[in-house]
Formats: sequence, structure tokens, C-alpha cells
Amino acid sequence: MTNDLAVKKSKIEGKGVFADRDFKKGEIIIKWNISHQLAPEEAKKLPESEKRFLVYFREKNILMQAPAKYVNHSCNANTYAENFCDIAKRDIRKGEEITANYSETMNIDEFMKCKCGSKNCRKIIKAKQL
Repeated sequence: MTNDLAVKKSKIEGKGVFADRDFKKGEIIIKWNISHQLAPEEAKKLPESEKRFLVYFREKNILMQAPAKYVNHSCNANTYAENFCDIAKRDIRKGEEITANYSETMNIDEFMKCKCGSKNCRKIIKAKQL
């Protein structure tokens, strides 16, 4: 699966993950490496440069590893999080940046400025209210 992806410079921010082939709607794009789970105290002690790669999903703090840690947010994301994977919401074309909705994987008290640039950009990313 990693052979089907490339990490390179993103127009959204820093590095991004790009499709090296076409993906169909419903296809698993990335299986997360969940071996780096952190207790809440450990997560709080992370340097700011590492906190950006921390997701909160299914009541677990996971320090994302490459390539998943380079998936940028978009308010018009082309994937969704399920079973510790990024799944294609729609068909994704070769060369397209893989994006996620960070609201699905944020702690309830987190928020951040959005830089996605999509037409329906919310400007602020915060956790979904359940």
C-alpha cells in the first residue's frame, strides 16, 4: 500500500501524501501504525513539533508515523477515519493529495487554524461534538 503513495511538498502545508495510482471510493488508502500509543500524560509532554502528529481516535492518543503523519487536513477531505485507517470518501485520482478531516481525530479541547484553502473552509478546525 505504501508503494501506492508518495510524500512530497504540499500546497496546503509542509509535506503531504499523494496518490501514486487511482483509488476507488471505499478503498483503504492508509492503515495507521498504532504501535505508538501514548498515555494522556505522555501526550502532554510531547514537544510542540511532535504534537502536530498526535491524533485522538477511539479514546487512544496515537503518535502517527509516516506516511500517515503527513496527511494534511481539508474541510473538503477525500478520506474519512475508520478502524484506524484512512478510507477514500470518493474516487481519488493519481497525483491528488490525500486529505483528512482532522475534526474526526482531535481531542475535544483542541482546535487549530485551517490552511486548506477549499471553498467551504471553516477557518478553525475543532473536534466533532458527539
